[in-house]
Amino acid sequence: MGPMTVHEAMGTRQGRVMVVDNEVGVRTSIAMVLQKAGYDVVEASDGAQEIQEIRRGDHPLMVDLVLCDLTMPNIDGTQAITSLRLNYPRVPIVVLTGCSDHALRSSVQGVGVTDYLVKPISKDTLLEVIKRATAQHVMCNGLEVA
Repeated sequence: MGPMTVHEAMGTRQGRVMVVDNEVGVRTSIAMVLQKAGYDVVEASDGAQEIQEIRRGDHPLMVDLVLCDLTMPNIDGTQAITSLRLNYPRVPIVVLTGCSDHALRSSVQGVGVTDYLVKPISKDTLLEVIKRATAQHVMCNGLEVA
């Protein structure tokens, strides 16, 4: 598990998104799309790193949205989402996964997932969902500790 990667957006700040996916190519592509759209992006390779990075040190990481895959090693997305929801109930969580299983979708939506997206997804659809979720969070709460 390598160090967390943080990409600071240039220009207008739209919000900070944590992208959690064990596939580095997917994670990097999403990070680039979001950064170009004005988001600060934090990357994590799995649920364990996500939890570790959010809780690191005396000051929990401040994020406006978590974009999380479900199928990952160590702590999978479902476990990470459950932990995140218990500890940070107001942070929007969007699932981006290759699994379109209806039962799995229902189980994660039951713990408060904002949206459930199935790969592959268009850049425009991804940005629309992220914009809607982060804008609502930023507007209601300001930049909030995860």
